Amino acid sequence: MKKSVWQDEVSLTGFEKLEGDKNTDVLIIGGGICGILCAHLLKEAGVDYILAEGSRIASGITKNTTAKITSQHGLIYHKLTQDMGSEKAKMYLDANNNALKNYESLCKNMDCDFETKDAYTYSTTDRKKIEKEVNAVNSLGFKAEFAEKTELPFATKGAIRFKNQAQFNPFKFIKEITKGLNIFENTFIRDIATNVAISDNGKITAKKIIVTTHFPFINKHGSYFLKLYQHRSYVSAFSGAQQLSGMYVDEDLKGLSFRTYKDLLLIGGGSHRTGKNGGAWGEIQEFATKYYPQSVLKYEWATQDCMSLDGVPYIGKYSKNTPNLYVASGFNKWGMTSSMVAAKILCDMVLEKQNDFCEVFSPDRSILKPQLFVNGVETTVNLLTPTVKRCPHLGCALKWNKAEHTWDCPCHGSRFEENGKLIDNPSTGDANIK
Repeated sequence: MKKSVWQDEVSLTGFEKLEGDKNTDVLIIGGGICGILCAHLLKEAGVDYILAEGSRIASGITKNTTAKITSQHGLIYHKLTQDMGSEKAKMYLDANNNALKNYESLCKNMDCDFETKDAYTYSTTDRKKIEKEVNAVNSLGFKAEFAEKTELPFATKGAIRFKNQAQFNPFKFIKEITKGLNIFENTFIRDIATNVAISDNGKITAKKIIVTTHFPFINKHGSYFLKLYQHRSYVSAFSGAQQLSGMYVDEDLKGLSFRTYKDLLLIGGGSHRTGKNGGAWGEIQEFATKYYPQSVLKYEWATQDCMSLDGVPYIGKYSKNTPNLYVASGFNKWGMTSSMVAAKILCDMVLEKQNDFCEVFSPDRSILKPQLFVNGVETTVNLLTPTVKRCPHLGCALKWNKAEHTWDCPCHGSRFEENGKLIDNPSTGDANIK
């Protein structure tokens, strides 16, 4: 089994399994970094809460992050300004800048390898894209710079630079912040009724429920099976390669990302929609062989990201018809910063406090986006594909991932081991692999 560098360095504290029924004011379902931050904030506010995790905390997507903490999310601000207007674009920027400050404050007295770094989004093909993004960000009151040159070993058309962003070791952070939190592990929530969550070993009754399970698993509300798709990307860590002073990501979704951790260079790439084909680790190795021929491969891992229709996460009420049910999803490859944004918004919402950023992240916003059509076609094609290997989530045909030896769903991104055992949601059960 491939492990991330974070897993190899840190063993997280274990927590008890739920046995019997419980009552609480707020239930958080999902023990990734978003759910953990929600629990931390609720504890700080003196709220009665429970966090239920189906396996071990941080055992899902969180363990496979590249752990960049930044308000620079690709070339998003020009697009947001065009699509949503400058007011909402500034809300998004301010929410993420605040999240960065919140991490900085939490990490100040923590041994979690928190480092201030400049963040760069580069383009290998289009200088004008970068220039437009710089202008858009500056128009929102944040100082971004155009970088003519980068540290990268290949030519670019330039990059946008955000100063004083950050990176850290997420497992060291989680090990510290979960001390004293009210967490139940190995407590898989199979279903939610009104104010009740049902697991195999008991039910949890709560006045309010927050779902932070990466992909929302309740299909009858919110239409998340239409609003989200999942995207896989791959990371390799090399010793003996270049040390970078900044964090880098290609503006192209299929491009490469770079950051250093201690003496390792982490390169991300080989990405593709889950259930499709992509370059995987082979693409990264090919790059490393060309540009860093003396480097030595130390770690390989892969991650999965929920992609929203418009590049903005869904944070808020699960749906109009579920007043006491909340959700955070669709972090679009920026899970660390977005998790803090979500935790702040959701905790304010359950405490009935004003939050200035709710509007831009509302799950109720329009779904009439071009990606909706793409998602619909993908689902239709795979529902009609004749095969017995089907995803138990909504019945789409499963596709073999030859790089990872898994069965993956191209519709909504559920993943299964070779024998059908569930790896990643939204499915809540194993697949029948004959």
